[in-house]
Amino acid sequence: MSRIDETREFLPVRIAVMTVSDTRHPGNDSSGDTLCERITAAGHILADRAIIRDDADLITARLIGWINDKMIDVIITTGGTGITGRDVTPEAFSRVLEKTIEGFGELFRMLSYQKIGSSTIQSRAIGGVSGGTYLFALPGSTGAVKDGWDDILRWQLDSRHRPCNLVELLPRLQEHLKTS
Repeated sequence: MSRIDETREFLPVRIAVMTVSDTRHPGNDSSGDTLCERITAAGHILADRAIIRDDADLITARLIGWINDKMIDVIITTGGTGITGRDVTPEAFSRVLEKTIEGFGELFRMLSYQKIGSSTIQSRAIGGVSGGTYLFALPGSTGAVKDGWDDILRWQLDSRHRPCNLVELLPRLQEHLKTS
């Protein structure tokens, strides 16, 4: 549900997109394309984009690089969240996350249930924070990307969304590192 306060200023965030797949490439990455189109249409900045094989070490390395890049506020991945042997995106996330945003995965599956029923249990969508950067892992289908962006992330990454949003918390994500 949209609760946009038009009296507030929109603050674009810088978002990196990672497609996790052994079969996708720039010519057939429809989920990545869909996500990038929605990000820019919402007024945000596409800071970087990559396609990474289903390999936890490769995914982790790219996540760490982006987390350490102060020009990236948010990382969104698509793919690798299922339960097969090659699906390792949540495992890579667990290597880097400082805090998990449990509500993201819960809400994603609730919304997904309304569209695909009990098949949503096969999704291990996850969200969290690391190094002052938000990270969200979406399933690899175009429908899942649309659901995750249109129904959750679009609103939480809009600084005008009320009663609260993730953008207003960005400056506070590393408060625990401040010294007296």
